[in-house]
Parts: sequence; C-alpha cells; structure tokens
Amino acid sequence: MRTPAFLLIWLAIAAAVFGLSVAFDNDYVFFAGYVIMQYIVLSTAWNILGGYCGYVNFGTAAFFALGAYSTVAIYKYTTGDDTPSQFSMPIPFLMLIGGAVSGVVGFGMGYLTLRLRGAFFAIATLALSVVLETLVVNWDYVGGSRGAYIIRPENIWLIGNYIRYLFLIMMLLAVAAITIARLIEHSRLGYGFATIRDDELAAEACGVPTLRLKLIATTISGALMGMAGAPFPYYIGFLQPDSTFGLDYAVNSIAMPLIGGTTTWIGPLVGALLLGSLQQIATVTISSAVNLLIVGCLLVGFVIVAPNGIVGLVRTHWRRKPEEFVGRRRVDTDAPGAVP
Repeated sequence: MRTPAFLLIWLAIAAAVFGLSVAFDNDYVFFAGYVIMQYIVLSTAWNILGGYCGYVNFGTAAFFALGAYSTVAIYKYTTGDDTPSQFSMPIPFLMLIGGAVSGVVGFGMGYLTLRLRGAFFAIATLALSVVLETLVVNWDYVGGSRGAYIIRPENIWLIGNYIRYLFLIMMLLAVAAITIARLIEHSRLGYGFATIRDDELAAEACGVPTLRLKLIATTISGALMGMAGAPFPYYIGFLQPDSTFGLDYAVNSIAMPLIGGTTTWIGPLVGALLLGSLQQIATVTISSAVNLLIVGCLLVGFVIVAPNGIVGLVRTHWRRKPEEFVGRRRVDTDAPGAVP
C-alpha cells in the first residue's frame, strides 16, 4: 500500500474515532483518549531509535519535557502573565517549535553519545534527562520548582470543549507519527536502520554510514517526542518538573513497543492501545498508583511468553505451515509401537 493511501485510511479511522468519542458525550473519554494518543506518539518515536536501530533510549521524558517547557516559555513571552491573550500562539505552531527544539537537542545528544553502545548509550540518555530536569528546576522564568499555570480557553469554535480540540490535535499527531514510522520502515532509510540493529560493525565494514543514520534516527525520534509534549501544558493546566520528567514516560515508552513488537510500525500502536487502555481503566477503578505495576507485570509476562511482542507472536503463528502439523502427526503415527 502506498503512503498516501495509508494516510487517508488512518485519517478516516481517526475521524471515525473522534465521531464516536463525541457520541459518548462525556469529556472524560477525551481526557483518557488524549493520554492514549500521547503514548502512541511517544512509543512510536522511541521505536524509531530503539526498535529500528537497536539503541535503547531512557531519555524520553527529557524530549517530552523540552516540548512542554517550550510551550510554557512561549506562553510566558507572548502573554506576559497568567491570563490568555489574543497573542497566544496556536497549538500547532507550538508543536512545530517544540519539535524543532527537541529535534536539535536529539541531534546534539546523538552526535555526542552515539559513539557509545549498549548500556553506555542508555546511561547517557538517562543522564540527559537528569541534567535537563536540574536546569528546569532552577529556571524561574518557566516556573522552576514551583511550577507554572497555563490558562486555556473554555471552548473552541466548531469543536466545543477545549479538551476535544487537544484530543483531535494529538490524534492527528499520532496518525502522522504512525505514517512516518511506516514510511521509514519500508524505505532505504529503514533498511539502513535494520543493518545497524542486526550488526553495526558489519554494516560499517560494508560502507553503510551508520553515524549519519543514527543521527537521523535521534533527530526524528526527539522531534516527535517534543511535539507530543508541546500541548501537554494546556492539557494539565499546571506544569511542574515532576509532571514531565516522571518515570511513567520513560517506562511506558519502552514497555509499549516491547509488548507490541519493536521491529515494525504496528507494534508500538498495539502496545500503546493495550497498556494505555488498561492504565486508564485502572486509574478510574483502582488508582493511578498501580499503573507501573501493570506495566511491570505485563512486561515480565511478555518477555517470557512472547519475547518478540504481540506482533512477533502473531507472525510466528501465521508462518507455520499446515504441512508442519501434518508431518508431525504422520511421524508420530509411524513411530515404532504406534497404533495405526
């Protein structure tokens, strides 16, 4: 399927999902749906570097927070106080700015750390998150450790409640992220990523520009994470470092692709829908404190039962030919002492 047709299909699916959500006439559906769509973007962005290239990134929260605090900084600059004004920048532009900032930081981080491999690279990305959190905590302009208020409008024209607008924006970003991931997977760029994941030394020996490809992966991954973080201050209303640099983002963005499958674009989508929905149900019925417990239990279970994720498990089952089962039965029947 060509990319334009793929994009149109997913836009139609997004329109149907938005229509069904409106039909429920319950704003909580949009609050919960926003979180699920946000995790689809984050897990897909993580998979571009962690799944396609094989470089585990623990710095998801850092890029997410860069997008969020870019929005706060622009909000403070354009309004001058904590009240909305006509000079407030539209969220799509804030997402582009947040994506640009996070993409530049991702490129810089990649240039400095991608010569490291394995656990050393993972630790370096975790250090980036700690450094950025320290800077934000001590930056009074964006609220510092006290946090910052973002006052959003109550309604928006043609859509209604503002949370519906945020949900629609995040769903369109999720469609864009899925389309980009699929486009990469089936392009020469994706094949280059696969060579890095399978055997980077052999790829370098064959002339593959591994450093250039990894820089592209970190830039795209960081930009998508920053774009996912840009609307977050308008969603939460009060932004503080703990709400953006939390452990949830790093853990979920890794667990969702691992549970769904890391070598394909659909894996993070499946994992995010499964884990995101379970967490939202647990938040309503039990408590949000059990969200990480759910992630941990599912992650351990899938590592044991399906190490390649749900998509890998399904592919393995489909690839088994009927002749294999027939041959096994025939061998068992013809074994010495068997009853014909």
